[in-house]
Amino acid sequence: MDKEIANEVDSCKHTPDHVSGHKSEEVTAGDAVTIFDTTLRDGEQAAGTSLTPQEKLTIARQLDELGVDVIEAGFPISSPGDFEAVQLISREVRRPIICGLAHCRPAAVDRAWEAVQGAAHPRIHVFLSASDVQLSYMLKKNHQEALEMAREMVARAKSYTEDVEFSPMDATRADVPFLYRLLETVIDVGATTVNIADTVGYSPVNEFAALIRGIRDNVPNINKACLSVHCHDDLGLATANSLEAVRLGARQIECTINGIGERAGNAALEEVVMALRTRQDVFGLRTNIDTTRIYKTSRLVSDLTGFVVQPNKAVIGGNAFRHQSGIHQDGMVKESSTYEIMDPRSVGIPASSLVMGKLSGKHAFRERLAELGYTLTDDALSHAFRAFKDLADKKREIADRDLISLVSEELRQETQVYKLDHVDVSCGDHTLHSAAVRLIGPNGETLSDAALGTGPVDAVYKVINRIVGIPNKLVEFTINANTEGFDAIGEVLIRIESNGGTYTGRGASTDIVVASAKAYMNALNRLILSRQVAGDLPTQGARAVAAAAEAN
Repeated sequence: MDKEIANEVDSCKHTPDHVSGHKSEEVTAGDAVTIFDTTLRDGEQAAGTSLTPQEKLTIARQLDELGVDVIEAGFPISSPGDFEAVQLISREVRRPIICGLAHCRPAAVDRAWEAVQGAAHPRIHVFLSASDVQLSYMLKKNHQEALEMAREMVARAKSYTEDVEFSPMDATRADVPFLYRLLETVIDVGATTVNIADTVGYSPVNEFAALIRGIRDNVPNINKACLSVHCHDDLGLATANSLEAVRLGARQIECTINGIGERAGNAALEEVVMALRTRQDVFGLRTNIDTTRIYKTSRLVSDLTGFVVQPNKAVIGGNAFRHQSGIHQDGMVKESSTYEIMDPRSVGIPASSLVMGKLSGKHAFRERLAELGYTLTDDALSHAFRAFKDLADKKREIADRDLISLVSEELRQETQVYKLDHVDVSCGDHTLHSAAVRLIGPNGETLSDAALGTGPVDAVYKVINRIVGIPNKLVEFTINANTEGFDAIGEVLIRIESNGGTYTGRGASTDIVVASAKAYMNALNRLILSRQVAGDLPTQGARAVAAAAEAN
């Protein structure tokens, strides 16, 4: 590594110090890249997703296990739910830095501190538009006014905590001399990390590299802060730009699981981490990520956000380690390195060693789940094992993806207000489509009803709506088979809209109508929990509100 770059990254030494308890190999400041995960903030901003505080906590705990250095838990002033999530994660997840985002307003900075002050390692992340187009049209501010806003708000954040990050939003379209002045100003008043944001994914690699070099050469106090990058993927360049930046001396990469985020998304954590690991010969850099937990983390985020990972997705897509070409297959038989640059087990995709079926016992079931990265409580394991046995009566062999679906279904049950207890449908091309549904309510009461519909799924949804009583609109309905064959588990993904919010639901079953009912219940429960956090619904459940409304 270049001596000049090595000297400039000394300012990042403080960032990974506290991760020494993590089981992955420790790295020194010179070759350590800090992984800043913004799945819970920028990732959740992806159109069509909404996470409850408890779901955010579940993901944060998994990110902790994965070994990320910084978790950006949310934007506390944006909503009561986001504030609650950041505060909850700050209390519960103790190893990593927990970061709260704030724009350049006193109330936002104060609210961010209020949310993260309980963290073992709190950070406030202040951002401000830097490009002329955003300053003119969004903020109606000139350069001098923007400098003063940044100076005041970074100083305000610094009065709360030593760890302050500043991002000039849309930095790649900013006036470059102004950008230099802005960075120098915020470092002078205490910013310990400065994050160069390609907010709209605009910059090609050579241009982004020139910007990073220019910052290193023209911001006189840059050695007093850790240089970070935050790249979007609008032109498919987020990972490439992030890697080029660290090659030139940046020592923090902001990224998300599966690359989710605004518009086309962010640099994908799994891509930047595995690129650094696989091409040690080029970068000479390492991270604190336990890569064997990548696949499990990817599945969890996909399940809770409702965003399916496309088959050709780098590192964790379904086809990432599949070979169809005869030439490729011949090479793989002879030597896997002919066409595989990574071992699938290095990202947590296990080599199949156990065939699961109806004769498999609970111990084998537990061991297989452990290989897949899942550890369940005794109660959850018992429920999942019963579901496994039911499935094994219908399928001769159980694939890993079937097991993952079973576990995901079990985890979804843990946060349900209403639980699906029974579904019965009558359908055919010469009959009326009818459905009878029984739910278990928030207080353990049994709630049942029946309805007609244009099809069995429509009939089921009408019944559930009558029971729960929350107005909503179905805007997306997708069915996918987990494995091949008539006995495959079907996964249904739906999205519903209510009061301007979008809520995702997933359900899995060998019966597609039951899977559809589970998905709808999952979405409705997330809607209810979200509105309870916002104070729109009492905690005793939505049906009581509907009944009160009818009485009035």
